[in-house]
Amino acid sequence: MKKISSSSEVSKLDRKMVERNRRIQMKGLCFKLASLIPSHYIKSSKGMLSQLDQLGYSTSYINQLRERVKKLKSRKEQMIMGLGTSSNTIEKMKISSKLPIIDLREYGSSIEVILITGLQKNFMLSEVLSILQEEGAEVVGASFSAVGDKLFHTIHSQVKISRLGVETSRARQRLKDLVY
Repeated sequence: MKKISSSSEVSKLDRKMVERNRRIQMKGLCFKLASLIPSHYIKSSKGMLSQLDQLGYSTSYINQLRERVKKLKSRKEQMIMGLGTSSNTIEKMKISSKLPIIDLREYGSSIEVILITGLQKNFMLSEVLSILQEEGAEVVGASFSAVGDKLFHTIHSQVKISRLGVETSRARQRLKDLVY
């Protein structure tokens, strides 16, 4: 057994241990980040990706999500501005007579349901969620906001089993039957 004789050798060993722990921690964090990326997003024929590839896919995915959030915020603002100005009374009446409005959009394995209703229209949000789940989608988030006398519901879901997918036309029809 080798005996450590000087303080410089002890400090060198401490630095090596600190650096080793840092590398282990970084590797764990990179793995955790890569595990958050949907498997269908990674276009690799190999089973294993290098850490650099994982970081590249993560960066690309985060940028894609940022763009999507920016577009959704812009669309929400346009909808609110279109419905919120008092000079558009006739337009408001036209939209109010067409309520409820339901829109189902596909984004790869993600599905977004937008539902606009009046305050007087009563329906159970749990029924909407149940329809999505029965059609093979897993709800990952839902939100709503009230603007004037309208409720804007946004439901985000993902396909449970990617090879089976979701029959969106059937889901759309069932949702229309529910709210109309």
